[in-house]
Amino acid sequence: MGVEHDNIHIRLLLFCTILGCLATTPAMAALKKYQFDVQVKTVSRLCHAKPIVTVNGMFPGPTIYVREGDRLQINVTNYAQYNMSVHWHGLKQYRNGWADGPAYITQCPVQTGQSYTYDFNVTGQRGTLWWHAHISWLRATVYGAIVILPQQGTPYPFPQPDFEFELVLGEWWNTDVEEDVKQGNKLGLPPKTSDAHTINGKPGPLFPCSEKHTNAIEVEQGKTYLLRIVNAALNDELFFAIDGHKMTVVEIDAVYTKPFSTETILIAPGQTTNVLVRANQLPGRYFMAARPFMDAPISIDNKTAAAILQYKGIPNFVLPTLPQLPSLNNTAYALSYNAKLRSLNSKQFPAAVPRKVDRRLFYTIGLGVNPCEDCLNGTQMAASLNNITFVMPKIGLLQAHYYNLKGVFKMDFPDRPPTVFNYTGAPLTANLKTSVSGQPRLSKIAFNSTVELVLQDTNLLSVESHPFHLHGYNFFVVGSGIGNFDPVKDPAKYNLVDPPERNTVGVPTGGWTAIRFRADNPGVWFMHCHLELHTGWGLKMAFVVENGPDKDHSIRPPPKDLPPC
Repeated sequence: MGVEHDNIHIRLLLFCTILGCLATTPAMAALKKYQFDVQVKTVSRLCHAKPIVTVNGMFPGPTIYVREGDRLQINVTNYAQYNMSVHWHGLKQYRNGWADGPAYITQCPVQTGQSYTYDFNVTGQRGTLWWHAHISWLRATVYGAIVILPQQGTPYPFPQPDFEFELVLGEWWNTDVEEDVKQGNKLGLPPKTSDAHTINGKPGPLFPCSEKHTNAIEVEQGKTYLLRIVNAALNDELFFAIDGHKMTVVEIDAVYTKPFSTETILIAPGQTTNVLVRANQLPGRYFMAARPFMDAPISIDNKTAAAILQYKGIPNFVLPTLPQLPSLNNTAYALSYNAKLRSLNSKQFPAAVPRKVDRRLFYTIGLGVNPCEDCLNGTQMAASLNNITFVMPKIGLLQAHYYNLKGVFKMDFPDRPPTVFNYTGAPLTANLKTSVSGQPRLSKIAFNSTVELVLQDTNLLSVESHPFHLHGYNFFVVGSGIGNFDPVKDPAKYNLVDPPERNTVGVPTGGWTAIRFRADNPGVWFMHCHLELHTGWGLKMAFVVENGPDKDHSIRPPPKDLPPC
């Protein structure tokens, strides 16, 4: 394959080898530096060869291995025609939004020929997270896993696996995704859906010309394996299963869970799930498969990606069989699976669920159509929270907040929608036009206050499941339901003992989700739908969490190499 070097080059300088990093103890100065080269590489999938943005010539990019308590310095140099920023998805970045990565929120992007060092600590977290580009649709190929190992001498709170593997699920376009997005914006329509799903960058043998593009992992009879699964797809929730093998869920979004056995997991874009799998079947070759879940009348890429779990010593000509995945629109399975997720809530890993709530927020999720003079159709798709379509600034919001720059944003995002209506009633029209102002509208949160946020899907244009990601925080998913949220009856059914703790949650189709968190991390923190399609339409907002009482509870000063706009 030919490799071009005129695009992106991201360099993570390493002071130690990977094995050396993993061997360090908490008592050592655990400064970790990786070297990444992000470049354009020609990759062939589905009979098509095209240049894509890759990291170290790899698709997906390399996995970052660290231990809880380590410090990472990631020097990013951009040789691209694209601006670039990288988000370390799920890392809390305490007082350090400068390393969070979303373009124009916590930083201006790294421009062509410029560099920026992401410098952050991994504190109080262990498990599987991931990194990805956080500008435009570049995360279609710029992504990889993050494995945070427990501190030396600290075992997993589940049976010790014999081996571990990362499985990163994604999407593939035969065309240039950035050009597809531009074309869609010109027309005022969604861009084309992906051409395939992938497992570790490969679609599997169910697609034409892709027999050689199949990921495989080798297992030994009787051994136990920890699979670290990431959904890096841009727009699709995915079912995942392994033919003939049950999985035990032990972690979600780098938080340990009460273990439970399942034949299929459901994982939304942005989420991670760790499962234990025991190689206890007849030695053979078994398909691992992923395909979408979509219970709304939305056009998606309904294709199945496959990889192979292969027992040691079994020849490659043995034909595997596919697992029985739930149907595309199996809402019942999706709801029942999510209902099984519980925090471990042990003495060592307690669930610190806020019982008292200082601030109650209620945000409606809307899809609509707005007038557009520049679009060929005269209209464009729009999305909103509380009827507000987010307007991207031209300077990083964190910089504007830190330096108290005037005229960059407003601090008037409403706690509730301006108009009350039957949110999930059918049919609804898009006559509630979204509000688009000249500046982004942010919500100010008092330091260390406890927040309850109810996210309510609506049937403007269509109901749909929305995976929402909150930067800078984990939160507890204390409740969810179908239909309109009832502020009197529904809170009585909240789980305040061991609700799942995560950083990305799916709002069910035509339903609601309630989350709680303590706002103890000062800064400007993005919250958005992790469907790239909806994010681009404006389904996003940001919180400004005020500083605490002293400098140790306030935003750190910005680094000297913070990218200019």
